[in-house]
Amino acid sequence: MPGSTLTEPQLMEDYGLGKSSCRIALVRLAHEGYVRPIPRQGYRVAPVTLRDVEEVFALRVQLEPLAARLACGRVDTSLLRRLEAACRVPYPERALNDQIDVFLDANREFHLAIAQASGNERLHRMLANLMDEMSRLVALGFGVQRTKPEIRHDHNAMIDAFEAGDERRAETIARRHIETFRDMTMEKVYASLSSAGASLPVFVSTEARR
Repeated sequence: MPGSTLTEPQLMEDYGLGKSSCRIALVRLAHEGYVRPIPRQGYRVAPVTLRDVEEVFALRVQLEPLAARLACGRVDTSLLRRLEAACRVPYPERALNDQIDVFLDANREFHLAIAQASGNERLHRMLANLMDEMSRLVALGFGVQRTKPEIRHDHNAMIDAFEAGDERRAETIARRHIETFRDMTMEKVYASLSSAGASLPVFVSTEARR
């Protein structure tokens, strides 16, 4: 959980890591801002705030509709249908966290396939970074709350728009999809932080401030 303290011996035992591998992983996590070293204590998991959720989705809601519009007529819709199907394969024999991991991987590839098809490499790189940040938010929100995200209809509607060559519709669906998933993630992250006893600010959505 955000704010918890970790030690090298604890992580080595939990994940079956050698000392060198553990330290390399921690250095990378610290460099990326996910943990913070604490002298003579170990590492503290970086906090997650509602502002983090808002900022990630504020960028996605601007960039992904653009990517969808640019990708229209260029994206491989058969690939998108395979990735969409992978997002919702239940894998009942797996633990819920593993099912969420499968969803995150397939969902990431779905959205990045669209960004790649846009033909704008900077747009693709920016969205790849945002999707990586979002993985932690989804794990905290949905994983802790023991539920798996469900987003089937928006994905299929977006694919239909691509197949119809309708740029405006693809852009509109992409925007609606990100806004819907933002609200779902915000709700789950709030519940997880609340159950952990985190101090939470009163959150006012972007729409409410307008």
